[in-house]
Amino acid sequence: MKMDILPIALGTETGLDTLVSESGKVHFGHLNGPIQSFGLEHFNYTNAMDKPAGRLAKHFHFKQFQFVSVITPRFLIGVAIADIRYAASGFCYLYDIEANKLVETSWLKPLSLGCTMAPSPWEGCSSLGGAGGKISMEINAGVWQLRIATKQISADFTLIPPTASLPMALCNPTGYSGWTYTQKHNALGVQGSLVINQEAQDLEHALAGYDFSAGFMRRETSWRWASINGRIGGSLFGLNLAAGVNETGYNENVFWRDGESHLLGPVHFDFTRSACEPDWQISSQDGKVSLTFSPLNKRQERLNLGLLKSNFRQYIGHFNGQIEDAKSQLHRLDNVLGLIEDHYALW
Repeated sequence: MKMDILPIALGTETGLDTLVSESGKVHFGHLNGPIQSFGLEHFNYTNAMDKPAGRLAKHFHFKQFQFVSVITPRFLIGVAIADIRYAASGFCYLYDIEANKLVETSWLKPLSLGCTMAPSPWEGCSSLGGAGGKISMEINAGVWQLRIATKQISADFTLIPPTASLPMALCNPTGYSGWTYTQKHNALGVQGSLVINQEAQDLEHALAGYDFSAGFMRRETSWRWASINGRIGGSLFGLNLAAGVNETGYNENVFWRDGESHLLGPVHFDFTRSACEPDWQISSQDGKVSLTFSPLNKRQERLNLGLLKSNFRQYIGHFNGQIEDAKSQLHRLDNVLGLIEDHYALW
């Protein structure tokens, strides 16, 4: 039975060259694909008393981060670069699915020295490195290429979306006068080379997803986030769910099945922060999302630098349950491997 697809853009503008127009207007809502430029030079950033923000405030209040996850039959890889102006950080972890073992390399650069970030989700290169290796994410006309050089991983591959598949692209108001742009795309193919512990990996069944987020975000923020790049019932399946951020009028909850996108309503993450790490429940008030997540392992980091703080936990585990689309078609998940994140930031 052919499924009717709820398109990712709900009557909003398409083909935007710039997020902020020359008049200073920010284009909010869901967009039909990546923007080519943020247009930061046109943005009239103000403080809470409606006074124009100074040049330094406009620079230091702009935050940006990118994340890519890749899953093969044997391994899951997570790679991130974040530039919060006062510092840049990044990590690359390797999770061995069979052994349930995680190893990582991480970097922290004061004042973002040595870190470069792509100026838009359409074109540019983000990179970070130092002791332990280097990671880079290059974007060409919206297509992502990931390079990794660490002790465990040597990679150079491109993320390939299914034909005609679009990312979720969204901009929401943030705080008093800011905004946050986020763009995510899951269940992408992988082409190129991947060597893990000196052993070449077959990428025929590999899948990947990315997250590009940037903007004048809240100084103190937290979120819960879930992500899947997998297969169900012989179909490619990608999922992105979030709560606590990017919910001012629109939300970023979406799933892709064989590249076709379905928007979802708001969701709630029910869990307990404790050492025993019990299962999570993810549900929506309309009943269309009903999932359980069972953690297996995690990447965790706590930083308390006074003016800057981060409490980050990203779990790897299995999703079970079901999601109902706009036409009452059920999509059942049975032990599908994916990620859940619980993050607090003062930046």
